[in-house]
Amino acid sequence: MKKNNIKILILAGVRPNFIKIAPLLEEIKKHRQIKQVLVHTGQHYDFKMSQVFFEDLNIPRPNYNLGVGSGSHAYQIGEALIKLEKVVLKEKPNLIIIVGDANSCLVGSLVATKLYLPVAHVEAGLRSFNRKMPEEINRLLTDHLSDYLFVHDPAAVENLLREGIERKKIFFVGNIMIDSLEGAKKKIKNLKFYKKFGLKEKEYALLTLHRQENVDDKEIFQGIITAIEKIQKRIKVIYPLHVRTEKRIKEFGFWTRVKNMKNLIITPPLSYLKTLSLMAGSRFVMTDSGGVQEETTILNVPCLTLRQETERPITVKVGTNKVVGTKEKDIIREALKVLNGKIKKGKTPKYWDGKTARRIISIILEKHGKQ
Repeated sequence: MKKNNIKILILAGVRPNFIKIAPLLEEIKKHRQIKQVLVHTGQHYDFKMSQVFFEDLNIPRPNYNLGVGSGSHAYQIGEALIKLEKVVLKEKPNLIIIVGDANSCLVGSLVATKLYLPVAHVEAGLRSFNRKMPEEINRLLTDHLSDYLFVHDPAAVENLLREGIERKKIFFVGNIMIDSLEGAKKKIKNLKFYKKFGLKEKEYALLTLHRQENVDDKEIFQGIITAIEKIQKRIKVIYPLHVRTEKRIKEFGFWTRVKNMKNLIITPPLSYLKTLSLMAGSRFVMTDSGGVQEETTILNVPCLTLRQETERPITVKVGTNKVVGTKEKDIIREALKVLNGKIKKGKTPKYWDGKTARRIISIILEKHGKQ
């Protein structure tokens, strides 16, 4: 490889990862000196969970698919470690880029560190301060192994500094997910996917629910379902059902109850563009997803976060997001507030402008040139 040329290995494994890598891959195309190697761990291997996102986001076929599949955290991490190490030894990249907080993120940082390669973490510094969340452990370990920490929130900078990470490793670049959202706005405006279900704009709510701390705890999950049961009597609710969540509903004996909710519309997992279209057209969103909190902020759609905390506090501070917890009465109370017109107005955080990928690649090229 010529001097100052660089080979970058980009690692992804789950749907939120794909949304974050798409702008990076598009930006890399503009730089001839960069060769990219795309690796998919195969953590989300179902078409609805993976391939359809590649199509929506114009992501090229991965150079490698590790085929890890489903399983426990230990299994996924162990399998991916073994398989990724072989790819890295073969490809000999100059840098590994990891995104988000899934198991693939931790795997990438571990392999890079063990093989003495620099690693860049996109979406670094997020903290829920809840170590029962598997994602929180991934975030902590990944950030402390990373050489480039690309953050999208001033609070994330403070988190990293408080943990003793050197300031020179931290770069405030903005939110990479908004790059993808900005590129999709025209498509989702024209799609109007809610019409497929006979719905009208602003006359339905969108629900997304999948996090382990919610759906793996029967008591918490039951409280959320009871709240949805009452809310859907006031407004139709559309729920793209995560495969793992569906298993828990059936395992806990909630399936008949869920199916009997007349105004709850259940769909299989949806593509990126279809999900955004439903989000943009909704009256409000109920979610436990971090990415949805950010997307609703930009789309100016009220968001009720069904968790005890958020690692994205800026969406609460300047956006339309409110953390309401998981108790039935709290969820219902806040949903009724929105239905009664008590809506928080949001604004766009700094650097959530669709130019984050450009900033990231510019920094990497600048630093690489000095090596």
